[in-house]
Amino acid sequence: MTVIYILISLALLFLIVCLVTGAIGFKMACVSQRVKKPETDPKRILRGEIRKKNNAYMLSHPHEDLELKTPDGIRLTARYIPAEKETKKFVICIHGHNCNGPDEMSHLFPFYHNEMGFNYFLPDLRGHGRSSGSIIGFGALDYKDINLWIDYLISRFGSDIEIMLHGISMGAATSMLVNNNNPAPQVRLVIEDCGFTNAFKVVGVKTRTMVSFLKTDFIVNFINLHCKLIAGYDLKKDASPLGTMKNARNPVLFVHGEEDALVPFPMCRELYDACPAEKDIFTVPGAVHAYSYYDAKEAYDEKMRNFIEKHFNSADANVK
Repeated sequence: MTVIYILISLALLFLIVCLVTGAIGFKMACVSQRVKKPETDPKRILRGEIRKKNNAYMLSHPHEDLELKTPDGIRLTARYIPAEKETKKFVICIHGHNCNGPDEMSHLFPFYHNEMGFNYFLPDLRGHGRSSGSIIGFGALDYKDINLWIDYLISRFGSDIEIMLHGISMGAATSMLVNNNNPAPQVRLVIEDCGFTNAFKVVGVKTRTMVSFLKTDFIVNFINLHCKLIAGYDLKKDASPLGTMKNARNPVLFVHGEEDALVPFPMCRELYDACPAEKDIFTVPGAVHAYSYYDAKEAYDEKMRNFIEKHFNSADANVK
């Protein structure tokens, strides 16, 4: 009997450790970190300085600060920068995990606004930037919020507008989830940059990076348990662009850095291979996570330009 009690006690202790570890992991992955530690990586410090200049230039243009409320009470915010010449073309640029619209996406403003003549729309996802909330959606909650902004644009500017989505990292996953879940007909094209197959795998990669002795995703199951109970979604099923990719409606340009360690490069190929819509792929040798544009701006611009010109106005762009 003593042996049985010891085994039961050890099992309970193990379960408690797993639950506590899962709670810590959930907080690190799924709860917004509004205050960030100062950067020490020279590459990130340089990018931070570039972002400041890009933000200042972008926000020097006339813009509107917008907000709306979600059904669950979250206050979403966005910046809208109209094109120099009136147009029905909009690009919604969607940032990634623990970032915000201007910091993540202002480097694309000259291309879309100045060169392509698009209306430029920058939302802050829930739990990020100026939007309220503390829970990060990993795309599962965010794609529904983006659909609210799409409805807003259609209501304000008319049903004849044309919309493309460009997302980075979690924003790329969000863009794909919009495209994979019966998007409004005004949505015509998606550019996804370093998006993940599903959030469960990405959290697993990050967990194993931080805790080197973890060789499996076992503990991520407990992180996901907290996510389902507290955030109301499943990292594996609900935050899965790959799982819904068979329903992709509009053309997708897949972009990825070949040295991406956070969202491993093979995920890009999985997504590309699973996509039934018109598609193309652009990979950048040597680029780490979310650095493809910084490392290969001219080639990136050219790929986007050709893809947009080929598909955005094509009546045959949608999958039949």
